[in-house]
Amino acid sequence: MSDHFGTFFVPGPTEVRPEILQAMVQPMMAHRGPAYEALHRRVVQGLQHVFRTTRPVYLMTASATALMEAGIRCAPLGPVLALVNGAFSERFARVAQSCDRRTRVLTVPWGETHPLDLVEQVLGDEPFAAMTVMHSETSTGAVSDVRALTALAHRYGAMALVDSVSGIGGIPLETDAWGVDLVFTGSQKALALPPGMAFGVASASYILQAQATPARGRYLDLVEYEQFAARDQVPHTPALPILHAADAQLARIVDEGIALRWSRHAAMLALCERWVDACVAAGLGISMLPRADERSATVSAIMLPEGRRASAVVARVAERGFIVAPGYGQMRESMIRIGHMGDHTVETLSGCLDAVRRSL
Repeated sequence: MSDHFGTFFVPGPTEVRPEILQAMVQPMMAHRGPAYEALHRRVVQGLQHVFRTTRPVYLMTASATALMEAGIRCAPLGPVLALVNGAFSERFARVAQSCDRRTRVLTVPWGETHPLDLVEQVLGDEPFAAMTVMHSETSTGAVSDVRALTALAHRYGAMALVDSVSGIGGIPLETDAWGVDLVFTGSQKALALPPGMAFGVASASYILQAQATPARGRYLDLVEYEQFAARDQVPHTPALPILHAADAQLARIVDEGIALRWSRHAAMLALCERWVDACVAAGLGISMLPRADERSATVSAIMLPEGRRASAVVARVAERGFIVAPGYGQMRESMIRIGHMGDHTVETLSGCLDAVRRSL
């Protein structure tokens, strides 16, 4: 591992190990031949371990927003209930609206999650075709109960579409066991790969209903992705260098084991919580935004004292050799966000937190 690794702590893109970057430097291959299909098969098998599924995993050359839109375009016809509690769940709602779906937006304050009784009340108001759920809201560090929300959606006849961009690979999510209808992530988050690809899983029932949904589009047609996946292929030209990196990285992830990977991320969150407590005791006036049982194990949102600007704190941390992020959207200057995901450990995170404390 290079001396550089362990200095980059934004909540995506995440730091990528030098050997994984080196894996991208491979000769070109025909992506309609057996060598590609063997690569595709290995990558999917590794992703099935991460997603906790036996379903095919779609490999899309695009950002995760593409799978967000694909999920809406291919969902059964009917209104969409969008659960909004931050910037990226709000994006999901806007995507639904831009696809001309009648969308009911259920908003709670940033940093909070949706009470189940409130969601159930709204689901009972009218029949919804689908409900959008943000697993880990990257803008606030809040984690929603995907299992409970999926069960609620199904109870009222809606499909659960889950954005787990900063969740998959770092926070427990059981795609098959929880009956999630669609879940997706990006290559550049907890999988610790370069940006440029999105990975998603759809349930068999979702694909069956999608076949009857008109105007699914062309590039984002998940029915076509399902058909191509059956023969270890993709409908469109794949980003081969990223797939070579994924082949190498997923072998490491499988070797670590997904349960141990989740535990390592939980340990980094626990370190952040202890660090915040110590900073509070020292009179630094910071706090964590979500409540204790709703904090993401991949990104911590640290509220700054009144009068402190995130951009200034981020700049001071950078002078000490570490990169963290300001807040996002309406909280851009009132918080900093520390991404502790991918291949980071308690040891690499400790150095970052020390630099942040000295900068405060």
